Amino acid sequence: MSRNRKHKRAELPAGAGALEQPVQRKRRFGDRSDGYRLRSLQPMSKVSPYIMPDRSGASVYFHDSFEITEVKNYIRKKRNQGLNGFGIMHVILAGYVRVVSQRPMVNRFLSGQRVYSHDNDIVVLLTIKREMTLEAEETIVKMHFSPTDTADDVYHKISKLISENKEANPDSNFDNTAKILNFIPGLLLKNAVWLLKLLDYFGLLPKKLIEISPFHGSMFITSMGSLGIPPVYHHLYNFGNIPIFLSFGAPRVQTELKQNGTPVQRRYIDYNVVCDERICDGFALASAFKLMKTYLKNPHVLDEKPETVCRDVD
Repeated sequence: MSRNRKHKRAELPAGAGALEQPVQRKRRFGDRSDGYRLRSLQPMSKVSPYIMPDRSGASVYFHDSFEITEVKNYIRKKRNQGLNGFGIMHVILAGYVRVVSQRPMVNRFLSGQRVYSHDNDIVVLLTIKREMTLEAEETIVKMHFSPTDTADDVYHKISKLISENKEANPDSNFDNTAKILNFIPGLLLKNAVWLLKLLDYFGLLPKKLIEISPFHGSMFITSMGSLGIPPVYHHLYNFGNIPIFLSFGAPRVQTELKQNGTPVQRRYIDYNVVCDERICDGFALASAFKLMKTYLKNPHVLDEKPETVCRDVD
């Protein structure tokens, strides 16, 4: 795994809750419409994308779980505050957004054998079914978060998008584009996808296409818990640039022993992460995963905006 220089820590002003959106970087030649090229990485970080050119071949797999007593109490509190439907998904996403604010290297991606950062734009994709039936159609929603978002901010953004996409007969931009592509004969479609990959490689894919693409973003998340099954290890896509796929399962009961030898039953949720190892070194990834665990153990800290927001290297 590659080694990277230390990221910058940007202090928020006193009363940081007033800060809604950190200052964006200035665009420079070589940047993309969806990211900023990182030019000060160490040599190995620049060489490894050529050694491991495909995202699927540079994937690392991570499994962990968290005890949900505090999360359940937190969810109950938020629902009592009027956040109907607030659940595990919101807590995990709020925790991920907070991790990005402190470990910005997990918001990087690779394209054209170069490393980029989404910077302050945290782009999460989620597949939803308009109804929980076998026949119901699926659609993909793309959510944009800021490093300063709280759990309430995450809840309201998710709820708005899901509500819009579950209305009667609403075709998303992705759905409409997929329908158009469906009319293209197979051989021509293959060439069309090749052209899209070529444009994406050189950072020339139009911003509107990137916005509707389900293959471009910071992370793809899926809930196996809503289906009542354990989490899967979902592959990364070679098309696009999503570097992280997170899957979490249904709660499970585990019997453990207290220090005095008394058995006790605790409830856990398992989650699996597949990550493009080229975005940062193993120490940084481990640090991000451990930080995520602390937020899931104490989700109440997600009610407040972070005191500081770290910025990635230039």
